[in-house]
Amino acid sequence: MTWRIQMKLKEYLDTGKTYIIAEMSANHGGSLEKALEIVKYAKLAGADCLKIQTYTADSITINCHNEYFTVKGGLWADKNLYDLYKEAYTPWEWQGRIKEECAKFDLDFLSTPFDNTAVDFLESIGVEAYKIASPELIDIPLIKYVAKKNKPILISCGMGNEEEIREALEVIKENSNETFVLLKCCSEYPTDYTNMNLRTISDMGKKFNCRVGLSDHSMGSLGAVIGVTEGAAVVEKHFCISRKDKTADSEFSMEYEEFKQMVEDIRNTEKILGKVSYEPSPGEVRGLRNRRSLFAVENIKKGEVFTEKNIRAIRPGQGIKPKYYEEILGKVATKDIEFGSPLEWDMIKQDYI
Repeated sequence: MTWRIQMKLKEYLDTGKTYIIAEMSANHGGSLEKALEIVKYAKLAGADCLKIQTYTADSITINCHNEYFTVKGGLWADKNLYDLYKEAYTPWEWQGRIKEECAKFDLDFLSTPFDNTAVDFLESIGVEAYKIASPELIDIPLIKYVAKKNKPILISCGMGNEEEIREALEVIKENSNETFVLLKCCSEYPTDYTNMNLRTISDMGKKFNCRVGLSDHSMGSLGAVIGVTEGAAVVEKHFCISRKDKTADSEFSMEYEEFKQMVEDIRNTEKILGKVSYEPSPGEVRGLRNRRSLFAVENIKKGEVFTEKNIRAIRPGQGIKPKYYEEILGKVATKDIEFGSPLEWDMIKQDYI
């Protein structure tokens, strides 16, 4: 991938460190002060990036209250789409200020545009990357418009089938943009564990030959941790300071302490996964002496034959390796060997001597 940005995203993808996104979404509750507070708490919780969404109710739907625009089932059942988005959106006049606050706390800033006007606005405030939401996976004109900005794109794949994912990637590549990460996602709020299918993460990486992350709407940090073990390079979770502050998204968002624990869990998971290695660790090197090796378990005189009675493979590992035991049996000692001495090759008469 060719990157032309200063975000931590490039560094983390290059080094294998998981890039952790705190999604504010509607959790500001209509208050800029709360939004700026969320930025601070996201940093304190260990996030690498703060993400918002850039839309208005009018840019994402229309003000119509017939049955087509009523949410069927789920967390927002029976709500009108226009009313829901009007309540949940982040005012555009706040977004430059939120970005500045992120810079103050050394947090990357990211947003999800939902139409071309949102992309133009985000360009005007200097965004360095874009997120495509799961429902917009099939909005090929929008993805094409974003791709032409030649900036990294994170693409959530909730509800998407293989063909739809491939179509989105094709339009990105056709516009000479190779900087993308797919995000495995289940668009249920919150997501039941049985519907997460996180084995798909590694399969997506192979199938689409790209980096893959996880946009996780499940409760707790277990999904995120398992996602990392499956190869997730990015983890995105909805974030709030406290679910007591009720918003359209608070019910399935992680609280500050939960998010902080998740970050710790992910960082420890990275340590546990480590690298491919068949060498002993520093601690194991110190423990090599506790392996078995061949010892004299009786006093052995010079010229005496080595037998199953006078030598054994026992701890510690100070002598010849046990794999030579049968080779040594029947040979004779070149010197007197005291009980409890580790066997060394110069104690053993070789056939050629």
